[in-house]
Amino acid sequence: MRISIDKDVCIGAGQCALTAPAVFTQDDDGFSELLPGREDGAGDPLVREAARACPVGAVTVHDG
Repeated sequence: MRISIDKDVCIGAGQCALTAPAVFTQDDDGFSELLPGREDGAGDPLVREAARACPVGAVTVHDG
């Protein structure tokens, strides 16, 4: 699994960080980013739910 965040779409709602705090955080400007070393989701079962929770669809989970 690979996770990507479209920084041009992200509005900083923080739903991903609230849903999967072991994978996502927010930068100093409030926009979502992945925690270091978590680009693959680290097997966190909440990653897909965090992507679904994003109100603007900025978080994408890619299989494989």
